[in-house]
Amino acid sequence: MPGLAKKNFGALIIGDEILSGKRKDKHFEKLVSFLKIRGLELSWSMYLPDDPGLITGTLKSTMKREDVIFTFGGIGATPDDHTRQCAADAAGVPLELHPDAKKEIEEVFGKEAYPNRILMGIFPKNSTIIPNPYNKIPGFSIGSHHFLPGFPIMAWPMLEWILDNLYQNQHFVETSVSDSIIVEDAGESQLLNLMGEFEKEYPNYKVFSLPTLTHTGRRIELGIKGPASNAKSALNFIKNGVDHLRFKWQPTRE
Repeated sequence: MPGLAKKNFGALIIGDEILSGKRKDKHFEKLVSFLKIRGLELSWSMYLPDDPGLITGTLKSTMKREDVIFTFGGIGATPDDHTRQCAADAAGVPLELHPDAKKEIEEVFGKEAYPNRILMGIFPKNSTIIPNPYNKIPGFSIGSHHFLPGFPIMAWPMLEWILDNLYQNQHFVETSVSDSIIVEDAGESQLLNLMGEFEKEYPNYKVFSLPTLTHTGRRIELGIKGPASNAKSALNFIKNGVDHLRFKWQPTRE
């Protein structure tokens, strides 16, 4: 889609139980896969404890960016759920009962929505809700920050709804590819100048090196990642540079 700026996507995964190892995080892998099938990719990810100061400080920082950010966990109403208050503090707004969330919760639970379940609809002022097909208790968005439950059975359908309803125009905006070669008997220090020259010549690409030590010697997977339109030329720059350095190489794929 020419002329449309490609957005960066980030993730904040919150919970002491993740950092302590009591629960295994499944959101990172699923988010990467959901983005990939839509021609998108995850730019960065962070894990955070249930620490209000750290969560608030991180959100204040990320709210200054234009990234699309998915936050998983901590939006419940138990004492260790701090994300809603932290999001409000970071945005500089109060918490209030969202009318759309109130309607959703009352429709499902009726009188049993009070006094506790209704608390799940208290969000930062001016939020928009994210529909939850599992139990109708919504998540919320502040600008391009989207706050989801920690439970995968709820979070993942909500995540797909966001991607397909709010960011459909980002799908396959620009196809990105990754390609590489295997360089034999080379150390990363011997390829540093080549990698620096590559970044100057192809500023829209990233260069990566993955060294491996084997019983037969050392080898490096040296590659590029960026727009498909000029990827062949970019990789040829790497190949020619390795030839000039007199190292042997082979493709990682035919």
